[in-house]
Amino acid sequence: MPPEHDEAGAADPDASRAPAGIGRRRFLGYVLAAPTLAVAAQLGDAVAGSTPAQAAVGSLPEVTELFDLNDMLTTAALPTSGLITMHVHADGTASFALPRAEVGQGITTSTAMLIAEELDLPLEKIRVTLADARPELLFNQLTGGSNTTISTYTPIRVAAAIARKRLLAAAAEQLGAELSTLTSKAGVIIAPNGRSATYGSLAEKAASLKTLRVATDLKPRSAFSVIGTARNRVDALESVTGRKQFAMDLHVPGAAPTMVCRPPTINGTVRSVQNLDAVRAMPGVTDVATIPTGVAVRARTFGQCIDAVRALKVLWGPGTAERASDETVLRELKAAELPLAVPKLGPLAKTVEGSFTFHFASNSALEPNCAVADVRADRAEIWAALKSPIVAQGAIAAKLGLLPHEVTVHVTEGGGSFGRKLFFDAALEAAEISKAMGKPVKLMWHRTDEFRQGRTHPMATSRVRASYALGKVLTYEQRHTSVSTDFGHGLGEIITATAAKLPVGDLTFSETIFTLTQQSPYDLGLTTQLLNEVDKGFNTGSMRNIYSPNVRCAQELIIDRLADEMGKDRLRFRQQLVKNDRARAVLDKVAELGGWGAKLPAGMAQGIAVHPEYHGVVAVLAEIDCRPETAGRKVPDAYTGPRVTKVVCAVDVGLAVNPKGLQAQMMGGIMDGIAITLSSGLHLKDGAFLEGSWDNYFYTRQWNTPPELEIVVMPPTTGKPGGAGELAVGAASAAVACAYGAATGTMPTTFPINHSGPLGFEPLPTVPPIPQSPTDGLDRAY
Repeated sequence: MPPEHDEAGAADPDASRAPAGIGRRRFLGYVLAAPTLAVAAQLGDAVAGSTPAQAAVGSLPEVTELFDLNDMLTTAALPTSGLITMHVHADGTASFALPRAEVGQGITTSTAMLIAEELDLPLEKIRVTLADARPELLFNQLTGGSNTTISTYTPIRVAAAIARKRLLAAAAEQLGAELSTLTSKAGVIIAPNGRSATYGSLAEKAASLKTLRVATDLKPRSAFSVIGTARNRVDALESVTGRKQFAMDLHVPGAAPTMVCRPPTINGTVRSVQNLDAVRAMPGVTDVATIPTGVAVRARTFGQCIDAVRALKVLWGPGTAERASDETVLRELKAAELPLAVPKLGPLAKTVEGSFTFHFASNSALEPNCAVADVRADRAEIWAALKSPIVAQGAIAAKLGLLPHEVTVHVTEGGGSFGRKLFFDAALEAAEISKAMGKPVKLMWHRTDEFRQGRTHPMATSRVRASYALGKVLTYEQRHTSVSTDFGHGLGEIITATAAKLPVGDLTFSETIFTLTQQSPYDLGLTTQLLNEVDKGFNTGSMRNIYSPNVRCAQELIIDRLADEMGKDRLRFRQQLVKNDRARAVLDKVAELGGWGAKLPAGMAQGIAVHPEYHGVVAVLAEIDCRPETAGRKVPDAYTGPRVTKVVCAVDVGLAVNPKGLQAQMMGGIMDGIAITLSSGLHLKDGAFLEGSWDNYFYTRQWNTPPELEIVVMPPTTGKPGGAGELAVGAASAAVACAYGAATGTMPTTFPINHSGPLGFEPLPTVPPIPQSPTDGLDRAY
């Protein structure tokens, strides 16, 4: 091929050494003009998802087998991949500003591993930070859909490979050796005669005065020494020693603690404040201001903020879900269910049906919703853990009457998300408060704010009908009806921008997401899964796995019913139905390791489920103990109920960059699945949720976690990584539900299963909106 040229026509000296033609593993990129080595990737290979997956004979391929949500996100990110840059510094380190959000899922570690692999540099010499909002990245700065590793896997490696190539060329000149004779290891380039040069000593020499377009090769998988190996997190020491910096740890000059007095019902409004002067005169209080979501208080300490919030006497207007309750929402959902198309068949064919209810679930993260804002007349600066910082920047600028470039948005690390931090509620609020007060603020939501005014997984129903005859499943229909899910965090914009390329027709945002995420692992004949949504009066979000845990749970329960009615073992039935070898392999693995069919005491049973998503597949086997002595055990101030005693999980994500990190993600997803099936749900009454803290919300606790837990990462099945962050939730929730049905002899239809029982706690009052903090250090904090 002819030498590559920059825009001025200067030839790239490295390109003349490249083999003719761009092969399958050959990529283009740039060496950027900079004092020390700076590089970027340009991708020109095939778009992910362009090769359709093959469905099993007997069932038409689903949309998700051809093009799924992850493919959409990868395609949207592709055009700006060349704007992601990496630097090699004179001290021998490399740095990379990752345009994604690290919220505990470990992507700074997997990103450092990708760089280490191609650059031949130790992990401890690679610094991965989080990029500020960069509007020029367009859709390449949204963290969601388990897409980070998939969409950045090749661009990051290309940038690192270009950097290594430039360093080798600089070393060849400095050491007087042929380029082909040099080797690199741990940040040092070595010549055959023993002479060497460090990356740091070459960083300036390898740099360029002008931007050059170059070609490079990536390592074949057979040469990997980092990718695919189990590594500890690069931020582990900072995490366990408390040195990791979250938004509330930042010291922004003048930013004082700030909290908001919120309404007693969802999205209520402020009509008047009756004791404004008295609250302003309270100890430590510096400012009080009314904003659209409540009354903000700024003080010297958060304790003083809490006192002031509790003291405020506010006349509230109605909210968006006034007088709504679980019962009224359920009636609304039932009335909106789409009809089933296939009639009950007979006399040769039989049908199995089920109607399932999934209650609201909290989308709270362990880190309370928080942000720091410093708003001036002509500019603003924001600090927060944001998964859609570009959208946040635009929304904040519009709210403040500024241009987007006048708002600087810094992305901080977050203490959990599970979809919550796709929304920027706290950042927008903090900006409004700072503008109203004319001072920097450090806004933190109270735990009770999170549960009552924060984002939730919407309440939903799923109605299912399947038909079978002569030992075969003929049809499967599922009508999922949900309270509206808010996609105003960036996914909607991506759908709009890529609408012409999506195989979904004229569907709404929610219907498009549903179509691009719902995939059955089984050949169930003529299959249709449709979504209908109602009621936009709630603050909802794309909680981990979005629709999948509910949809998969309902399907796996119906699979059990079909197996029973057709006289087949539940495992064997699934093995006959799975569409591909990857799903069959994980199913076989958990059945083998979990001892499927083991004889258990009455009241104990096993459940099994498979979930494919985002180019990965997982299977979970769960054992549950529903015996009275277990379900009725007493733990102070807690709901116990049935206990999952064993879980075996097998996961195949194609190529696992960091198997140790993947296991951790599976563990978290399993705990989520156990929680939403057995114990974690919100109770809605008179326009407000009764739960007001983690004490009230019975997420999987130590006494409910399985004593036996085994997670197996399957050998690589593809050359690229698949999505992992959300994968385990659907399979775990379904396996636990199936186990519960087997143990009790009754298929569960309402989730969590404890929802209709006693609350197990005394609801906190809604006025004042938050409880008093403990003063003696002995009572629990909310």
